[in-house]
Amino acid sequence: MTEARGSAGPNGETHARHVPGTPCWVSLMVHGMAATQEFYGSLFGWEFRPGPQQLGPYVRALLDGHEVAGIGQLPPDRHLSIAWTPYLASDDVDLTAETVCLCGGTVGVGPLDAEEAGRLMIGSDPSGAVFGVWQAAAHLGTSIGSVPGTPAWHELLTFESVSVAKFYETVFGHEEEPVVSTDLDYVILHIGGRPVAGIHGVGGAVSRDRGPHWVTYFEVADTDEAAAHVADLGGHVLKPPRDSAHGRVAMVADPEGARFSLLQRPR
Repeated sequence: MTEARGSAGPNGETHARHVPGTPCWVSLMVHGMAATQEFYGSLFGWEFRPGPQQLGPYVRALLDGHEVAGIGQLPPDRHLSIAWTPYLASDDVDLTAETVCLCGGTVGVGPLDAEEAGRLMIGSDPSGAVFGVWQAAAHLGTSIGSVPGTPAWHELLTFESVSVAKFYETVFGHEEEPVVSTDLDYVILHIGGRPVAGIHGVGGAVSRDRGPHWVTYFEVADTDEAAAHVADLGGHVLKPPRDSAHGRVAMVADPEGARFSLLQRPR
């Protein structure tokens, strides 16, 4: 994991439109909408309002009136992994979908319109990691950052970084910055010289039940307190808080099993 130097201003407000290739939204599909809203509302201080309903019931999470994430309802007969999915910005989601397929990825949903909000697709890279693509119209995506309760970084856990990084470079125009290390397989993806996401090759340590997958880091004021709160709310602490070069981090899961990380930036 590396620090995300985003486009947030001094008050945490981000630029209105996300540059193509940058993470612009994160969404979670669950079975229990009410319980999930209660969990994240208590953990991050989120409030909720209805969003587009094309894929079923869906709400947008707001922090101090700013949109930060989405939560949707899975159909009862769908037994998919419960996971946070990052969406990357695109000026032409149909062209992006074609490129995904040409580069060895797959398109599972869309492209389709989400009412007047924008146009989306959900696909997977050649390793099987699921991601979304968002072409903004009325809904521009996450509108606040660099404050507790907002997405801070997105990291792909996969078998190896090199081939997967080439996929994202070709599809989204990312520039690669390999981390020089004898014991770490890590590539930082840049857009316009700014780091926007990371790819961590962990070999056989990839979870057998989940396979390669994206992990979202959410910023918190105190990682230890937030991790304890996760447990109190019925979630699970998968990797306890520890200090890293980029802050204090912990891996946790919500009550339905969606994994995410907590990040307390260095003071």
